[in-house]
Amino acid sequence: MEGEGPVNRPGSELAKMADDGGVAKRRKTAEDGGQDGVVTAEDTELRLRRRIAELESENEQLRRRGQGEGNHGVLPVTVTVDLSRVTTGIVTHISSFLGTSRELLNLALTCKAFGWRQPMSTLNWSLVEEVARQTVCSRATDAEIGCLPQYVRGTVTWLSILDRYEHLLDFDVLLGGYIEHRNGDKTAVCTSGDDGDYCCSVAVASNCVMKSGSHYAEFQITGIPFIGIVRPMPGLDNRAYHFNFCFIGGDHSVSTDFLAQRSDEWGDSDVHACEYFCGDGTMGWTNWDFELNEGVDLDGIEGCQSGDTVGMLLNLDEGTLTVYMNNSRLGVLKDGLSGPYCWYVNLFKREAVSIKRGTLPISDGATTT
Repeated sequence: MEGEGPVNRPGSELAKMADDGGVAKRRKTAEDGGQDGVVTAEDTELRLRRRIAELESENEQLRRRGQGEGNHGVLPVTVTVDLSRVTTGIVTHISSFLGTSRELLNLALTCKAFGWRQPMSTLNWSLVEEVARQTVCSRATDAEIGCLPQYVRGTVTWLSILDRYEHLLDFDVLLGGYIEHRNGDKTAVCTSGDDGDYCCSVAVASNCVMKSGSHYAEFQITGIPFIGIVRPMPGLDNRAYHFNFCFIGGDHSVSTDFLAQRSDEWGDSDVHACEYFCGDGTMGWTNWDFELNEGVDLDGIEGCQSGDTVGMLLNLDEGTLTVYMNNSRLGVLKDGLSGPYCWYVNLFKREAVSIKRGTLPISDGATTT
């Protein structure tokens, strides 16, 4: 009609402008959270599409990261673990892989659940104590068990027994003024000082008190030391001997100190010290009283050289001490042995010795220390 404004028909420029303005208005409304606080279906759809785009972008980034690490097409997976199924037995088994007494002690100190006995537990001691007990019983031979203290609640713990087992073959007692641990390692000793070329000193593995059964140890030698067995003497004051020292053929006045350590466990045997001289293969032994034998030649037993491995087998069931060189049996050094003994070495002239548990040649069939 004449005088009326342009008709707003679809397809007209005005209609197009109105539509464009409506779209712009809807977009603004969606971004602002809806006009007057009202969220329309179009607002929800727009937000959903935007969130889908964000997730697809994140997934693409994760895929690229996984491909860079070699895990092609693998996305991180969250695993839920039911801790109620982790029993004491499982925790004990896992803890057994710690291995050493020091590691188990650290575990005990981290939490009461590991270091203290729990009232609701079926164990008679803490989890750490149970792991220590299982470790000792599974590793130690019958002969080694005889060298260890017995468990007594409130006095001796399984953790302390495990620690003793780990250090059975340490040279823990040094006698004389010319011997020291090599590089702080208690399984190895060497002569020390400028006078070491001329003076004797002794190292004893006093923790390993052998009372019964068969015991075998190996000694890696530098030089030509003496290697043997001696009575355990826990009351001997090693600080009292600062100079030349040996168990056989030394100062007779110290023999009184040795015999003062005698106990009923020594039994009837009068062999209180017996040794093998690596230099020429001779044997010596004494009762620290009137009987002294040095430089005794034995058929078939020869000397060793620096760098050789000397094996010693103490069989207290048969009362014999047998010597080996580089896994070959040389022969019996002494018989008639009974009662407790410890391993020892006597060093002279810039020598060194290390001790370790050995594997006895199968033909002799004894257990190892």
